[in-house]
Amino acid sequence: MAIWGSVAQNRPVDTYNWDVRMRELGLTDVCYWEPAIQCHLVYATADNFIQKPLYNTTKLTRAWLHPHAALKLIHAQEILSNERPELSLLIYDAARPIEVQRTMAEWAKRTNNLNFVSDPAKGGGQHNYGMAVDVTLVNRQGEWLPMGTPFDFFGPEAYTDKEEELLRQRRISPSEYQNRRLLRQVMEAAGFTSIRNEWWHFNACSSEEAKTRYKLIDR
Repeated sequence: MAIWGSVAQNRPVDTYNWDVRMRELGLTDVCYWEPAIQCHLVYATADNFIQKPLYNTTKLTRAWLHPHAALKLIHAQEILSNERPELSLLIYDAARPIEVQRTMAEWAKRTNNLNFVSDPAKGGGQHNYGMAVDVTLVNRQGEWLPMGTPFDFFGPEAYTDKEEELLRQRRISPSEYQNRRLLRQVMEAAGFTSIRNEWWHFNACSSEEAKTRYKLIDR
């Protein structure tokens, strides 16, 4: 499958349009190639931890990934469709400009939440190279499956290494526990790795590999 870039826009656009810039950097609109994957870019809305839009909707409107990560996500959707045909992946966030990472880091410093935001001064995280994705599960009605916490919940209830303890303490329900395990099973089977403090976050490569092999998403 040749998925280098997307075919969708030929009209003149501002040179600072992030959709255009992502394509220039060799990233791909993953939902174009796999329409079963849904997208709700949380940072294009004010419903996020900074409580203001970080992606102007005229500048970043799609879920972009490096093709290496996009192929893995498409494979994850195929695995999910085979196991649970009534479910789909939904993307909260994908490739992220480093300038947005700087805004997040400034907020993290002010609020003592540095553990939850990759440091842009050190090259950022895999999102900033198109090699990470934040996802959840949705059903055919477009309803998001319960996962025990919202996206970007900064607390132990979102930790993947505490799920059995959380279940015993009834801080997440059995269905939330199973939904999180299903999501992680599908993503890991496709080649992603999870992290301990965010059930929604998956990396397509290591941090070191992202910084040495892939382009930083910058203007």
